[in-house]
Amino acid sequence: MTPTAKLLLLGSGELGKEFTISAKRLGCYVIACDAYDDAPAMQVADEREVFSMLDADALRATIMRHKPDYIVPEVEAIRTEVLQDVEAEGFTVVPSARAAFMTMNRDRIRDLAAVELGLRTARYRYADTWEQMREGAAYTGFPCVVKPVMSSSGKGQSTVKDASGLEAAWEYAVANMRGDRRKVIVEEFIDFDYEITLLTVRTRQGVLFCPPIGHRQERGDYQESWQPTPMTDAFLADAQTMASAVVDNLGGYGIFGIEFFVTGSEVIFSELSPRPHDTGMVTLMSQNLTEFDLHIRAILGLPITDIRLNGPTASAVILADQEADTFRIEGVADALALGAADHDVDVRIFGKPATRVNRRMAVALASGQTVEDARAVASQAAGCVSIVYG
Repeated sequence: MTPTAKLLLLGSGELGKEFTISAKRLGCYVIACDAYDDAPAMQVADEREVFSMLDADALRATIMRHKPDYIVPEVEAIRTEVLQDVEAEGFTVVPSARAAFMTMNRDRIRDLAAVELGLRTARYRYADTWEQMREGAAYTGFPCVVKPVMSSSGKGQSTVKDASGLEAAWEYAVANMRGDRRKVIVEEFIDFDYEITLLTVRTRQGVLFCPPIGHRQERGDYQESWQPTPMTDAFLADAQTMASAVVDNLGGYGIFGIEFFVTGSEVIFSELSPRPHDTGMVTLMSQNLTEFDLHIRAILGLPITDIRLNGPTASAVILADQEADTFRIEGVADALALGAADHDVDVRIFGKPATRVNRRMAVALASGQTVEDARAVASQAAGCVSIVYG
């Protein structure tokens, strides 16, 4: 059989694994790439490549060797200038090389949103040095949030209550930066009522939206998510208008995970990922089409006739608490036994070959009569699953 398309997947974690499964169901041929072998997506892909995507020569060589129809980034840490070069040579980068370049660095996407598009964001300043960070905090006031301009999954992010915490925040951010940019963003702390991810799908027929996803984070990393999350019609319209403005500016086709803070009086743009979003793991149960199905359909130009919510659904992550190469996951049967007539339960084990502290290793999913019910069951199911080391 001739494949529908050949995809070069740059980053092969749990999101890449689910995306590969969706792509394979539509007849695609997938080459999964990551910096370590046996990454989750490699376990279900047709081929694998192991190299650092920050190595420009290795990245270009891999692209030229496989000549994919689509280059699909799944992580931020990529030598994006190579993507810009190969796109100019005729390759298709998803959603676009510009989107990958802009979102790899928080300063560029923040300036696009706040300065070029005039969207409401937190007040912010950048810092290349410790002294600039002190000046940035003086501008934003305390508490403030400090993040590396290049990182993922909340690494290097901290909330600083007063000046005494600035030095530790600087050191933590620098130690957890990805790539080679020693730069942080210092931003105003938003006392939000709740935060959402608005999964936004840019297709050849227009921009589509999934129902908003609520989520809870710790250390800047998602711990649980749920769908739907209640929003007023006016606030939802504001979020959709801002999301459309950003994705139309970035161009290309695919799914974007766009985060917003919601206060009692306004919706505030926070961050954007031009790919499936970790909080969107909930769509594995909550929607007729998962975020991964939507991504591949948008990439291939296939119809998306309806995005339908199955009902209140939640996800809860299962984390490792130490570093190990030898381990096993137990308690899945106990988690699945929580399923009942009025709610479903599932567990997805990612298949990562090693653990480290706070690394996501699996996720529990649950539906319910209400969002509160679904969240309680998902949390209970996640609590049943344990990682046994040695």
